[in-house]
Amino acid sequence: MNVATLTLLTVLLWGLLGVVKTRTIERAEKMEPRTTWHLAMNLNPSDGHMMSYTVGWTDDVFIGTHAEALTKDYLNRLVWRHPVSYIAIVRHHAGEVDAVKVFRFTQSGRSLLSRFQDMNPGRDVVTEGGPLQETVSKNAQNMGDDPMFSVGGDLAFNWAYSNNGHRIVMTGGNLSPTGVDDDNTHGLGNDFDCYPLTGVSASDNWHHEISNIQNCPNNLWSTSCKVQLQGSDAGTQIDSYLMSGPVYGNYAIYVSEDATLFPGPGQKLEIEMEVVNKLTFFG
Repeated sequence: MNVATLTLLTVLLWGLLGVVKTRTIERAEKMEPRTTWHLAMNLNPSDGHMMSYTVGWTDDVFIGTHAEALTKDYLNRLVWRHPVSYIAIVRHHAGEVDAVKVFRFTQSGRSLLSRFQDMNPGRDVVTEGGPLQETVSKNAQNMGDDPMFSVGGDLAFNWAYSNNGHRIVMTGGNLSPTGVDDDNTHGLGNDFDCYPLTGVSASDNWHHEISNIQNCPNNLWSTSCKVQLQGSDAGTQIDSYLMSGPVYGNYAIYVSEDATLFPGPGQKLEIEMEVVNKLTFFG
């Protein structure tokens, strides 16, 4: 066998190995597990529709439309009823991710509907270990008092005290004790005049969609502070003791059975978000 023939065989052999290697990598990539996040709810605190403590969360109804799912208040009844194990809170602007937190539910395999209907006694810390993921855009604004992103901890649902109710709050914020009527817990889906253990509002005065993190108990309202809201979706006390304010973004709630990572800042949202759970290879 001459040198030229040996060189040709060597090239062919390495080419064959390269093809095998490339195809093996391609097969591995195709086998990476894909998981899906489903849009369950979107909150726009200034769209003229009220998602307070007593509206939507437990009613088992469809709210809004698919076409406006990421620009107005929205609730997908089918997703709301589906058993899930993970939840993502996503602040966004016109569907572009601004900030995201992902949590694991302490009790897996329950629907959001069943969790929010579990109001008596309520005050349920529903996730554990803090966020699995917390990603914030370097350009994000108004982070100092954001109800979901300015404080740490876990998610709590149905935070009830006296005649007040809040559907989603962070445990790192102020959580008013059961019998203290100080109107000083803040989050998503709020009412300062309701029957929180049954989900019925007592008046049209004090419900509001989103309130910011603040320390403003009601004994200070006449002298030094008012409750700062996002947007204008609130009851008749708006701009009296409940002060409308800038909208920091829409807040989308996504859920999944098995996804643990959510697309980060700058990504465009869809009603369903498919993600790839990365595999770790050991040599």
